[in-house]
Amino acid sequence: MTSGAVDWKSMTNADRQIAQWVEQTPFVDTHEHLIEESQRLSGAIHPRTLPCNDWAYLFRSYAAEDLVVAGLPASDLRGFLGPDLTSQEKYRLIAPYWERIRHTGYAQALRHTFRGVYGEDDLTDESLPRIAEKYHQTVQPGFYARILELANIKGCHVNSLQRIFMETEQPGLLDHDISILQLCRCSAADFAWVEAETGRRPTTLDEWLDVIDFYFATYGAKAVAVKSQIAYSRALDFEPVTKAHAARLFPHHADRVGALHALGPEDLKALQDYLFRYCVGKAGEYGLPVKLHTGVLAGYGVMQLARTRNNAADVCRLLQDFPETQFVLMHIGYPYEHEFIALAKHYPNAAIDMCWAWIINPVAGVRFLKEFLMAVPSNKIFTFGGDYVAVEPIYGHACVARRGIAQAISQLVAEGWIALEDTRGLIDRIMRGNALQFFQNAHRGGRRSGERRPTALKKLVDVHERQ
Repeated sequence: MTSGAVDWKSMTNADRQIAQWVEQTPFVDTHEHLIEESQRLSGAIHPRTLPCNDWAYLFRSYAAEDLVVAGLPASDLRGFLGPDLTSQEKYRLIAPYWERIRHTGYAQALRHTFRGVYGEDDLTDESLPRIAEKYHQTVQPGFYARILELANIKGCHVNSLQRIFMETEQPGLLDHDISILQLCRCSAADFAWVEAETGRRPTTLDEWLDVIDFYFATYGAKAVAVKSQIAYSRALDFEPVTKAHAARLFPHHADRVGALHALGPEDLKALQDYLFRYCVGKAGEYGLPVKLHTGVLAGYGVMQLARTRNNAADVCRLLQDFPETQFVLMHIGYPYEHEFIALAKHYPNAAIDMCWAWIINPVAGVRFLKEFLMAVPSNKIFTFGGDYVAVEPIYGHACVARRGIAQAISQLVAEGWIALEDTRGLIDRIMRGNALQFFQNAHRGGRRSGERRPTALKKLVDVHERQ
């Protein structure tokens, strides 16, 4: 169990009962970026997914970003997350900044991990050698399952950062999304990625659509959802584009994709619009929900807040044009979470995922969950996803999330909005039941495994192509 740092003495009897129910209820974790356990066990360094193999790796997502925002020079961050410095050298780099960030959600998740996984109250000069040693002691065969069990998590959805669809070594523990980012963003890296995985280098739109069809035909029956984080690079205003127009743009772009400005911004948007909507149509045919990144961006010093602010408004067209496809809007759209409550309340095919949100701002998470439950049917929310590449911090994030869920529901009971006797079923629903029902029904409901189903959205796509 993940008791965290709950002050039981200050609680009312109702608070204690709610907290106990939250502690006892397993999470279904609806969003991670875990690499395969075998890579962690091998220690094979990879600049994006395993830049170092020591305790500093736990900072990669996301406490390292808070360190830079607090003043750590970017050059020191590269050394901290690299493989060359000793533990003591790494600690000396970050120690002044750790004190500045230790109360943020990112750092609190790590501190819970240090306590619950390593038995250390905090990262200090005195505890560092033990934490460094326990990091390596923990990375043993089966440690993914052990840490998730310690966190009382029953299964994870993973969006791989290494393959468009990862055929995992642990299918009983990890479910994977199909990443459609590489299928519709149209960057040089995406073309190279697809060629590396399939051996194909399409030069026409039809050839590229064959690639998309291949991924859905091969992995659609195995996937739990499709996922796109294209909001990192553009707005979510995907407009209908005819196939004829996209077909004229694609060969030019494919031939010159490595060149600067192969297509102008408007033409590139049109090509992306067509391909994204094609992927959403395929997801609908295979009964797969579409997970979309919304809200604040990871990293530092790059976010265009005006674009982020418009995420909720931009996604309305998709919700209207694909009414039979279920959309999962991730990260509560923070810091514009109220708009996402409105979307979930208005659109039958919009659900909200609190993944990552608890550690972006735990207090905002409490506030959001309270307001959501007062406005939206309670089957339309998923309350946990760690959003990590490393498994260990998932434990600490789960501690933060449990505390926030318990606080939100306790406050609603204390304020008279919900009766205590109604909370146990509600807790089960938002922590696990919704995810189990939503993703299983969306994936397999009413069809044989891997069978496509014709939908109204397919007719809509056909209409646009004939225009």
